[in-house]
Amino acid sequence: MKNINKFYPHLFALVGFIIVSLIYFYPVLQGKKIYQSDIVQYTGMAKEQNDFRKATGEEPYWTNSAFGGMPTYQMGANYPHNYIKKLDSLLRFLPRPADYLFLYFIGFYILMYVLRVSPLKAFIGALAFGFSTYLIIILGVGHNAKAHAIAYMPMVVAGVLLVFKKRYIAGGLLTMVAAALEINANHFQMTYYLLLLLLVLGIYYVVQIVKAKEYKHLGILSAVFAGAALLAVGVNATGLMATAEYTDFSIRGKSELTINPDGTPNTTDSAMEYEYITEYSYGIAESFNLIAPRLFGGGAREDVGKNSVMYEFISDIGANPQEAKEFVKTVPTYWGEQPIVEAPAYIGAIVFFFALVALFIDNRKIKYAFLAGAILSLLLSWGKNLPALTNFFIDYVPLYDKFRAVSSIQVILELCFPVLAIMGLQTFFKSDKTEQLKALKLAGGTALGIIILLFFSMSMFSFVGMHDEQLREMYGDIGPAFVEALQEQRKDMYTGDLIRSGLLILAAAGILWAYIKNKLSAMWATVVVGLLMVGDLYMIDRNYVNNDDFVSAREMDAPFQATEADQFILEDTTYYRVYEPQGRLQARTSYFHNSVGGYSAVRPQRMDQLFNYLVDPRVNAVLNTINPETMEIGKPFPVLNLLNIKYMILQAGEGQNVPIINPYANGPAWFVNSVKPVTTADEELKSLEKLDSWNVAVINKKDYPEAVQKTSYPADSTATITLKEHKPNYLKYSTDNDNEGLAVFSEMYYTNGWKSYIDGKEMPHFRANFVLRAMKVPAGKHTIEFKFEPEVVKTGSNIALMSSIGMILLITGGIYMAVRKPQVGKQE
Repeated sequence: MKNINKFYPHLFALVGFIIVSLIYFYPVLQGKKIYQSDIVQYTGMAKEQNDFRKATGEEPYWTNSAFGGMPTYQMGANYPHNYIKKLDSLLRFLPRPADYLFLYFIGFYILMYVLRVSPLKAFIGALAFGFSTYLIIILGVGHNAKAHAIAYMPMVVAGVLLVFKKRYIAGGLLTMVAAALEINANHFQMTYYLLLLLLVLGIYYVVQIVKAKEYKHLGILSAVFAGAALLAVGVNATGLMATAEYTDFSIRGKSELTINPDGTPNTTDSAMEYEYITEYSYGIAESFNLIAPRLFGGGAREDVGKNSVMYEFISDIGANPQEAKEFVKTVPTYWGEQPIVEAPAYIGAIVFFFALVALFIDNRKIKYAFLAGAILSLLLSWGKNLPALTNFFIDYVPLYDKFRAVSSIQVILELCFPVLAIMGLQTFFKSDKTEQLKALKLAGGTALGIIILLFFSMSMFSFVGMHDEQLREMYGDIGPAFVEALQEQRKDMYTGDLIRSGLLILAAAGILWAYIKNKLSAMWATVVVGLLMVGDLYMIDRNYVNNDDFVSAREMDAPFQATEADQFILEDTTYYRVYEPQGRLQARTSYFHNSVGGYSAVRPQRMDQLFNYLVDPRVNAVLNTINPETMEIGKPFPVLNLLNIKYMILQAGEGQNVPIINPYANGPAWFVNSVKPVTTADEELKSLEKLDSWNVAVINKKDYPEAVQKTSYPADSTATITLKEHKPNYLKYSTDNDNEGLAVFSEMYYTNGWKSYIDGKEMPHFRANFVLRAMKVPAGKHTIEFKFEPEVVKTGSNIALMSSIGMILLITGGIYMAVRKPQVGKQE
């Protein structure tokens, strides 16, 4: 009975997490869904894939609806034997996004348990971690994969700590399963940042082990980690291998071009341009948002309320109360250095205060490892504002240049500070009165000192936002007065939030002082402090993600409605592509058509370059040729034609879409008369600008020497090549040509997976015109087929199956051994 009773607190915590998750997102109980902008875009991108899966029961692994064609590896593809995904689905049993909030809580609770924190304090810590503002806002905008990966971070750390504590079986199994779930979340940037934290923790422990000369322990833990990592990677082999294969094809791979779109030399060696990687760099002073949320204006669209400078301003210039109330709901108060921010990355003033308590009172040296992880995270989040460190990581740290939005590395800090805070809370109540009072004075003095220093440093800041000049112009005659009022609003928010954070810290310190003076019991002091800590974060979170963000399930399941332009285009049942210049990097077009655009952080690199260099800069030249009577393009444009772009969608008037016809589109496939050999990617791209794509194909002879052995083919006006059948992963053509010909297909060339057949016999194809496929076709009548049969899926699935079996055997054996001989860990 005693052994059963010790599980009750954990059961209560589990139930509590479920209840809190559902309360925060209670509209899910009404069947509603949160409106997530990124998920809306994903729905557009994945529609063809999902429709095909639903209709056939097959997985296509390729979509034609985005960027002319690309693998679906980063679009929710389902792989055989992905059993870790099934386990993840069991853990995420709550309606979305309550499921991710629940994962935040449960993962951090497990980490607290490993750190020997009592259930009540672990429960409070889990809530504080889960309600960290950044973790909530990413759920609001739809960064689900990011939230998913962050949620498993604490669990991975917990497993690693257990192994270092010589809990080899429990730690090894937890590390293995948690790491497998972490990888399965499929946000490699977050996983990469987690590895940086684990590296810091590992250095700390290895130094301790070497000092103690525990080389046997070092050998055992190395073997445990290697085995856990091998199986965690193995069960996710298909996704990892597919992603690795696709990376070089995407914008995350290194460019072959030596020029930029403006003609200047491309001198970077990184996978992405420095400006792109560091575009979202946290301002150094802006980092104080971590302890006072709206020092730099909060988010880009703040609700400043009725008792605000902006409400008074808009009322004074004639707005009625209802108009003023609506206006102040979306005020552009953010004035930091990032292009746009939805909400500040606020970890909580009381969380920060208790982290300081830990530094002053907790004797466990592991606190310094978590502090080091937090500091490294903060420094790297500054990006271009700390170029020496950022450049070093981009140039010398493997894979760091594969990721952008460096500010998001603060998720490590947002994990480490709650850990330190709860360590401080736990140790405080275990210490004697003298130590408690000393720690209280030092932590309180430091925290309040920072608040006071920021208060008196106010005159050092300009409160000028990067978009203020645009706002001044946009509001015309009242523009100067509007911006002046806006800057006063920012000052008001700055002082108001400093006072708020200062009062919260004073309140928390006051509760601890009352406990020291025996005016409160330890339990009540913990409960009250916990309520303040979590309540602080909860109230800030509700400013950015609340019930107003929920819509009917139907609105999220079908977020796009066909316009008259879409309906006009859809009447054409032939095979073609659509280009929407004003929305090329959005997924609306992909929802209805085969688009040359889309929404993806890993879009195909060459397709992206084609538009950045040759198409987007020349759109106006295309538009100037439109015949207003027929709404047709007036002259051929090579790139549009070879991509089989038969329609363009333009925005006119008040958001009205207009279909434009390109009568010169080459169609699905055609025979050319000659080949233009080139030797570099630069030449491939430049050659397309004025190419007669109907008669000439550009081929890189360095990459495909066999394809340019013959450079001319007999012109035959009677030769035909006709598309007979098309699916996302299958294309079938019939050809009739009296002579050998070179056929070009308006399909994206992808090195791995696509196989080509002539009359059932596999034949080679190669890249032409920078992005397309081409192949030599013998004289006569033939059937050509393209099938997407990625070997990486077959190989990866076999590895995943074997690794899953190994994982199950290890878990079974581990449980058996733990039951026979329970392990005893040691305190830090």
